[in-house]
Amino acid sequence: MSKQSSQPQRTPLTRERALIAAMGIADAESIAALTMRRLAQELGVEAMSLYHHVANKDDILDGMVDLVFAEIDIPELDDDWRITMRARSHSTRAALRRHPWALALLESRSAPGPATLFHHNQVLGRLRTAGFSLVATGHAYALLDSYVYGFVHQEQTLPFETPDETKALAASIIDPLAAEEYPYLIEMATDMVLQPGYAFANEFEFGLELILDGLERLRSQPSSTSRRSTPRKGPR
Repeated sequence: MSKQSSQPQRTPLTRERALIAAMGIADAESIAALTMRRLAQELGVEAMSLYHHVANKDDILDGMVDLVFAEIDIPELDDDWRITMRARSHSTRAALRRHPWALALLESRSAPGPATLFHHNQVLGRLRTAGFSLVATGHAYALLDSYVYGFVHQEQTLPFETPDETKALAASIIDPLAAEEYPYLIEMATDMVLQPGYAFANEFEFGLELILDGLERLRSQPSSTSRRSTPRKGPR
């Protein structure tokens, strides 16, 4: 009998495995750290081996974006539109917080993958089947994504993360300020930000509900009123 090899079997290299490893590098380090050489090193293969599964770095970025979209809750066409849009917004925010690099890439790719296309189609379909006109659907989709992306960008760039860090920063800013010069700033800091239970993250839900309220009013309008009116050239 021949001796059985004691070397562990190497996990076969696949496109999915390469994309997951690329996301891991971007999550742990940065998107700038992701190179073909660095990815090959992470996978324990030669760089040339990657080209059997991905065309180039752009192909990797396209695939990574598609994996992020696959993580986001997809609206079901027969569920309440408001519930599904709320859930999708929270799920999108969570995915972008897990993958901070994705915010700059999510809508920048020119070769969307199947998960990306399916996601967009489902969101549009949920709004259309809920009674939004075609134009109102475009408004709603743009507004929701702009709000979520903008909020996440603000979260990522704020100089604090935890409530304790928020309070410490607010206190350090207002302590040297004169109350007569900045009364509203000091009021906001002392009576809101420095109060127990305050967290900037809670503002997300408040803003989202205001947007959903506005979209409900838009949905109930006749389709003609949701279109941008043509300005008159002058008085009749």
